[in-house]
Amino acid sequence: MVKAAYIHIPFCEQICHYCDFNKFLIEGQPVDDYLDAMEREIEKMLKEYPAEPLGTIYIGGGTPTALDYVQLERMLDIVNINLKPGVDTEFTVEANPSVTERQKLQILKEAGVNRLSIGVQAFQDSLLTALNRNHRRNDVARMINEAQTIGFKNISIDLMFGLPGQTLEMFKESVSLALQLNVPHVSAYSLQVEKQTVFGIRDKKGQLSLPGEEQESDMFEYLIDTLKQNGFAQYEISNFAKPGYESRHNQMYWKNERYYGIGAGAHGYVNDIRYENVKPLPHYIRKINEGVLPQRIVTRLEMKDRMEEEVFLGLRKMDGVNKARFYEKYNLEIEEVFSEQIDKLTAEGLLINDRKSIRLTNRGLFLGNEVFQEFIGVI
Repeated sequence: MVKAAYIHIPFCEQICHYCDFNKFLIEGQPVDDYLDAMEREIEKMLKEYPAEPLGTIYIGGGTPTALDYVQLERMLDIVNINLKPGVDTEFTVEANPSVTERQKLQILKEAGVNRLSIGVQAFQDSLLTALNRNHRRNDVARMINEAQTIGFKNISIDLMFGLPGQTLEMFKESVSLALQLNVPHVSAYSLQVEKQTVFGIRDKKGQLSLPGEEQESDMFEYLIDTLKQNGFAQYEISNFAKPGYESRHNQMYWKNERYYGIGAGAHGYVNDIRYENVKPLPHYIRKINEGVLPQRIVTRLEMKDRMEEEVFLGLRKMDGVNKARFYEKYNLEIEEVFSEQIDKLTAEGLLINDRKSIRLTNRGLFLGNEVFQEFIGVI
């Protein structure tokens, strides 16, 4: 059964140079038509793939808070009326500091949103300009202060490292300033240069100067050590939380559970089927108006595919892949399926294999992608 929903709002006031998510400049876009289509997609998905009471709802983008007041209220009404989040549902909305003023925060709070994910990325205005972010350092403290005053307690901020022109000292400053904001969750990601982005184009031309691997590794190590010293537990490779503030939605992905993906370009996972929706807005709206689901790619996973995903997603968590849970889901011991890979990676000092689980070592944290590759396409 479906346990969660991801809803994609693909509109932005400005396009970041690193972002390869499905997104469009909001000016002149058919936002109202999109919201209408989104509601009909939700209705159709609920009918075809019934859900348990949803444990988590996550509205991302794009920039959901780029919507105007009326559109924002309409979007939240669609979610509340159709998906019916309960008092125990984790209900997250991504927010950009430059377009999320007090009135929008109040709208979110009154609609039952109980978690904010704020795209900070860096605290140096020079880096924010290089990323083509449209907020500045002072916007972050202002927004978080307003959110906390209104009553938001569960607030996460995103940081990035390995950025063009970023030094270790800059990153240390960003971590320090993040801690001063008194938020209970931090996500931090290394820059991935994607082809169809401004950074990707510059990189192809040799015009993108990035920190070296050693410097990027130093940033990651500093992040882990400093957040640990300040009461944050690293519960996933890129995520750190005070006790009780771990992201339930992201944990749903890493536990390989089922979820709706709603909106243009959204990905979902229902009934052992992974799907991706069409990306262009006119195509998405047209398919909905024709009464069909707007799915572009549909892949039915065989058991071997599901087992591989169970491992490489689960290894992102610090507690790794639980052996009893794996057996409960697949009626096989994990060593029956992946003994060669587990033995090899354990011998290389990248995995811990005990009675309860397999999980990354400290060294494995820094070489996660290499570990995950060992479990793909091997059955």
